[in-house]
Amino acid sequence: MSKKDEEDALRYDRMVEGALRGVVREALQEVVDTGLPGDHHFYITFMTDHPGVSIPSYLKDRYPGEMTIVLQYQFYDLAVTKEILNVTLSFNNVPEKLVIPIPAITIFADPSVNFALQFQPLNDSAMEDDIDDADDDDPISPDDKPKKGRKKKTDGDAKSGEVISLDQFRKK
Repeated sequence: MSKKDEEDALRYDRMVEGALRGVVREALQEVVDTGLPGDHHFYITFMTDHPGVSIPSYLKDRYPGEMTIVLQYQFYDLAVTKEILNVTLSFNNVPEKLVIPIPAITIFADPSVNFALQFQPLNDSAMEDDIDDADDDDPISPDDKPKKGRKKKTDGDAKSGEVISLDQFRKK
């Protein structure tokens, strides 16, 4: 295929990637709006060195490439836009705000219903193009202000935020 043909080709890979990231945004927005129903909970793996990721330096040092967070019992101030996931989690009983660009997410899983999406990292210009090409009638607010969710109630027995390995959920 010539360079001209490649430039004129429909980028189905990018279309599918954008649509699947839309599933992640919509699931998170559902939790912002109504809370986590039933036994649902999310494992979100993201690239800690991706541009725009903001996490405490001690977490970045401990997880220099990838980190997995769990949204289940104790999470606060969950907010999502077309481009960003904001959440506050507790690490060793210290609340920490995490800012995660949606393109930084590499795995999104809800083990309660055996659902998982794995994303291939795209180069930065492809991700920026996908964000720019997003539909204006997307259910997520098109402005940059995250919609604030209700604070998740905590039980006395709830675990603090922890980083886990997804290996236990992979088929061997």
